[in-house]
Amino acid sequence: MLIIRLQRVGRTNDPSFRVVLTDTRRAPRSGGFLEIVGYYNARQGKPELKEDRIKYWMSQGAKLSDTVYNLLVVQKIIPGPKRGASPVTKPKAVVVEEPTTAPTETSVAEPAPAV
Repeated sequence: MLIIRLQRVGRTNDPSFRVVLTDTRRAPRSGGFLEIVGYYNARQGKPELKEDRIKYWMSQGAKLSDTVYNLLVVQKIIPGPKRGASPVTKPKAVVVEEPTTAPTETSVAEPAPAV
């Protein structure tokens, strides 16, 4: 299956990305791609996208990653609400155990030994 996603090409602490069309089985970072359909410099925040090629590949059945989908919504290339790109973590359920009340021993008053 084909997917349009980001491929990081920037230096350390200077993120920039290619928007590429690739097979889902390829590695996002070092895997090959079929076509470059845009660029995104994260520091400047303005993506350069080939709108006609993206729409063509979407018509051919290519899926969009969540981040690319959100970029296209912001650029008004496709309509719709943004998706949650970050995985939602469920809060861990805290199991509170009820303290078991041990039966209290009833002390029987023993007579004190006579001295």
